[in-house]
Amino acid sequence: MKYVEVIFQLNPWNEAASDILAALCGDMGFETFVTEEPLIKGYIQKSCFEEQQLRDTLDYFPMPEVTITYSAADAEDKDWNEEWEKNGFEPIIIGSELTVQGIGHNCNPNTRYEIQLDPKMAFGTGSHETTYMILEQLLTMDLSGKQVLDAGCGTGVLGIMTALKGAEKVMAYDIDEWSVNNTRTNCMLNHVENITVHEGDASVLQNLKEQFDLVLANINRNILVADMPHFARVLKSGGQLILSGFYMEDIDQLIQTAEKLDMRQELQKDRNGWACLVLSKK
Repeated sequence: MKYVEVIFQLNPWNEAASDILAALCGDMGFETFVTEEPLIKGYIQKSCFEEQQLRDTLDYFPMPEVTITYSAADAEDKDWNEEWEKNGFEPIIIGSELTVQGIGHNCNPNTRYEIQLDPKMAFGTGSHETTYMILEQLLTMDLSGKQVLDAGCGTGVLGIMTALKGAEKVMAYDIDEWSVNNTRTNCMLNHVENITVHEGDASVLQNLKEQFDLVLANINRNILVADMPHFARVLKSGGQLILSGFYMEDIDQLIQTAEKLDMRQELQKDRNGWACLVLSKK
């Protein structure tokens, strides 16, 4: 999997501008960001990177008082993830319920659940706000015997959490082969055997006859809007759809899309500007 690393410099540094920049880049397909004031490093799969689109976005950036310059270069997966793989990530602890930690860590958690991850990527470990909010929500739910779909599974942490909470069967998919393999690895690490992982986008659902009690999707706004009809079709009546991967200002658009598909909002969460929606199908 090949990535492009784009290094943005903001002059003068402005926290609000950095948030707006991250949101706009997220809509273009950027997957994760590292902030090193006054720089922001963004990572996007090479196949998704359109430099002219980036230039056009910066030309019309809504805060003209902030000058944004950038440089872009190929970043082989083994290079930009090397430090991450070596050092892993700090354990994430959610109350007394859950600890998520890399295989190199052993913090002796005193929590009800523990998930170990092979630390291949930062996004999807539980440290990012969107993953954290979905995990937090899953911990409140009775998932015994449920059929679950994890769309855009990344590390597989969300599907693994549902399996540990008693889900009967979990289907996961991701467009990226690397993520598919990482999810399979993490399932083995956590002795989870009831998750099937597929490579592809939402088109893998087109001919699926199976329906789900719960669908999880932690993806950017544009993909969520485009894929929501697929999610609605495979969701049982009374089932729940949990969405994240978008900002607070995107909520109205997502709710409008959901309502057209006979879904209604049950719950809204936010964390550091990121949002999470729980929807139910009528």
